[in-house]
Amino acid sequence: MIDKANIDKTNAWPFVEAKRILREREKNIENKGKIILQTGYGPSGLPHIGTFGEVARTSMVVNALNQLTDIPKDIITFSDDMDGLRKVPENIPNQEKLENYLHKPLTQVPDPFEKYNSFGEHNNEMLKNFLNNFGFKYSFKSSTELYKSGNFNSTLKLILKNYNGIMDIIIPTLRKERQKTYSPFLPICPETGVVLEIPVLEIDEKNSKIIFDNQGKKLEKSILDGNCKLQWKVDWAMRWYALDVDFEMYGKDLIESAILSTKIIRLLGKTNPSGFAYELFLDEKGEKISKSKGNGITIDEWLEYASPESLSLFMYQNPKRAKKLYREIVPKAVDEYLDFIEKGKNQNELQKLMNPVWHVHNGKMPKENFIMPFSMLLNLVESSNADSKDLLWKFVKKYKKDISKKDNPIFDKLIDYAIKYFNDVIKLKKIYKKPNDTEKAALEALVNALEKCDDGMQPEDIQTNIYTVGKENGYKENLRDWFKLIYEVVFGDENGPRMGFFISFFGVQETKELIKDKISNV
Repeated sequence: MIDKANIDKTNAWPFVEAKRILREREKNIENKGKIILQTGYGPSGLPHIGTFGEVARTSMVVNALNQLTDIPKDIITFSDDMDGLRKVPENIPNQEKLENYLHKPLTQVPDPFEKYNSFGEHNNEMLKNFLNNFGFKYSFKSSTELYKSGNFNSTLKLILKNYNGIMDIIIPTLRKERQKTYSPFLPICPETGVVLEIPVLEIDEKNSKIIFDNQGKKLEKSILDGNCKLQWKVDWAMRWYALDVDFEMYGKDLIESAILSTKIIRLLGKTNPSGFAYELFLDEKGEKISKSKGNGITIDEWLEYASPESLSLFMYQNPKRAKKLYREIVPKAVDEYLDFIEKGKNQNELQKLMNPVWHVHNGKMPKENFIMPFSMLLNLVESSNADSKDLLWKFVKKYKKDISKKDNPIFDKLIDYAIKYFNDVIKLKKIYKKPNDTEKAALEALVNALEKCDDGMQPEDIQTNIYTVGKENGYKENLRDWFKLIYEVVFGDENGPRMGFFISFFGVQETKELIKDKISNV
């Protein structure tokens, strides 16, 4: 068990949120004997990393809660699959198939991938499959199923009863034109199946019906059993109320919605859940990641190049700060993950509670010994021309005889990722510098200096020799440019591994041959 004094002292954000939930929702939690946390998913496009991040972060809060209380916890992953399809996503096949289904509920739109009964079901299954593979514990809820099964009926009646009060909350926030057409209830057209955004003429509270004008035709429709759905902000409040939610994270772009939904749930007679607004992810250009655009990096792409744990770490760090999320940030994320594992070996309990990897691994931190950074492994893939895992392992064991796949499962998997990432991302972007005569002479001097080194030398001693060569060949005032030259010629990049460490691992003779090869081929 973790010392309570250390839990009290830590300011790791999952613990901060967990303590706040228990403080703000104390009576609600006591009454129902459990803690309910919700995550939301809009299946209008394929699931993306932001969706995963919300579940991962919420799971970290649950992990913190587990250290504070034995009360059962439940994460609800809620899919808004009854929403109308607003536009056809750009990153799907058979786009023409969906053109005739605009504004129909996503569970009534055919699956463009032709695998499931609907587009909504397809995207739901994609999300669930990933969450299951990662090992998240959650309860999946479908908007369509809950509306149609009658689970929301009692709350829908309550909303109809408070119709005017809800209108008083929402209407002042809308543009003049939108005020004329707004209604909390969106009836499903009996003729077309389209989700209608039209004004309500009358409400029939006694019979749980609304009367509305559909292109000059006066119609009435029950609000129950999936005949209507609610507008977003009202729907969110309804969900909080009906599912008795204690905590929900949401993107910064939904803060205004959260404020209005809070007012609505209070009007209905319940307190709002504790909330946590996180910053959004941006693509390489600094634009918001969008499911429909398919920009940024997908879940599947990240997992081709790095572990789920490294992705989870990325989600843990600075959730209230906007971060760019694209393929080129993966190596840095992996190296940070490895670094936090290494730091954890010498940390006390309080320090471990502040270590992101403690939260990534639910308190069970890996103990695997550090071999090399991912960035260096990528350089090793290139330098050794290793195009297979077995070949790279053979090369590694040549210089690290005491390591094995069995004792180093993280590193073993890292080799797979390194080969894939190098071939897919790095290789295509490599631009090797052609040294001028002066630069070439300096690099030849480095090769000559390495003649005095051997594989038994300490990395720092090799590094000192490299410094000396740079100072003696015109880089005394700026050794940074000296190493930049080495990296650009040898690795085709402005940055690279610490050369002393790289050479001690790669081998002195191999490094000499590598430098000579790069000089002669440019």
